[in-house]
Amino acid sequence: MAYSLDFRLHVLAIRQRDQLSIEQTAARFAVGKASVMRWVKRPERKPSGFRRGKLAIDALAQDVREYPDAYQYERAARLGVRQSTICYALKKKLRVSYKKNAVPSPRRRGGAGCLSSAAGGL
Repeated sequence: MAYSLDFRLHVLAIRQRDQLSIEQTAARFAVGKASVMRWVKRPERKPSGFRRGKLAIDALAQDVREYPDAYQYERAARLGVRQSTICYALKKKLRVSYKKNAVPSPRRRGGAGCLSSAAGGL
């Protein structure tokens, strides 16, 4: 729960006026001791907002076009981010999902492929 700046300043003013300890101040205003300790150091809230990622999605899309068979760790090295960042961006942002080899080898085919070749030999 985020308390307003007015409330924080009010709490600190009462603490200073009545010379209360941090524990007494926290009990009086029914807030946590850690909150009061943070407010003593910095009464204003930390700025929050949109977190800008390190990875430019358009750069990743261009990399996928230029190097379609590249591994994620190779992309990460080129773009200066971690492999997990590439993995997340490919799945969630670009919705890229592909196999390295689109055509399966004869040994890796499913049962239906084996059945049709066995039936043809009879």
